[in-house]
Amino acid sequence: MAPRKNTAAIRTFGDHEVIVPENKLRKAVSTKPMMPGEEDPVARAEKALAELSSEFGSWMESECERLDNARRAFNKDGFDKESKDALFRAAHDLKGEAATFGYPAVASAADSLCRLIEYTPETTRVPVKLVDQHVDAVRAIYREYSRSDAKDLAALLTSRLRDVTDEFLIYENRGRPDVLEQIIGSASPSIVPE
Repeated sequence: MAPRKNTAAIRTFGDHEVIVPENKLRKAVSTKPMMPGEEDPVARAEKALAELSSEFGSWMESECERLDNARRAFNKDGFDKESKDALFRAAHDLKGEAATFGYPAVASAADSLCRLIEYTPETTRVPVKLVDQHVDAVRAIYREYSRSDAKDLAALLTSRLRDVTDEFLIYENRGRPDVLEQIIGSASPSIVPE
């Protein structure tokens, strides 16, 4: 088989290829020229985001409180469907909002908690201490974000949490090869360049 030629969408490396999909968002933006005095919609969105940015810290604080309250309900009442859903939603929302709110390092700890909840086959076996460690990590990363070494510490902390979580999930799912493949597959780092 002949080697694949490099195109704008494919970058070939020694042992792998990175395929960069077409940017379909570009098609969603109008190509017609703007009328004189008409504001660029992208610039308008960026301006609105900048105006809201002063609120991001308090929103992030609220989301961390929501996560902590969900954890407390879990610790008090056990892991029923309601407490599981509340904890998962709070972690999932933080994972998605963290970068927008200016705290991208929080997302990894929240993602690890989501994985713990999602992939544990018997929710009553989710370790309370591991949930506590995740929530405490999220809150600490947020609280200490202004430190110069915060991102490095967050990466180290999150990496360790992820390792412990993966070890637990692999053990708990040892008889479920399809789930193990998902856990192990999502544990590997992305090959897409940043």
